[in-house]
Amino acid sequence: MASERLGNLTLFFVAADGPAIGSEQDALDLLGETYGTETDMLVVPSSRFAPEFFDLSTRLAGHFFQKLQNYQMRLAILGDISEHVARSKALGDFVGETNRRGHHLFAADRAALEAGLSRRS
Repeated sequence: MASERLGNLTLFFVAADGPAIGSEQDALDLLGETYGTETDMLVVPSSRFAPEFFDLSTRLAGHFFQKLQNYQMRLAILGDISEHVARSKALGDFVGETNRRGHHLFAADRAALEAGLSRRS
């Protein structure tokens, strides 16, 4: 994991390798890794999330986002999730609304991440 400054934000990039994540406890574990740092946003590769995370009926995504929100940590999910979105209108709506509001972000790649953050700075 590495931290990087982008504009006025400090981003904490979670490693692409590792166990699947998606639970509230996983959110707390990620928060713990940033404890004592100036991290503003976690950037998690989409491949790290368990497939059921993207099925909104499981409520995993909602609980995960809410846990980070409770600790005032922003989240960017980095990677192509188009297969998941194609299977779920609700997920597509969630991604669109999340990106529109801009506190958290879904970004297909690094360029989309930077563009999304620059619109909100």
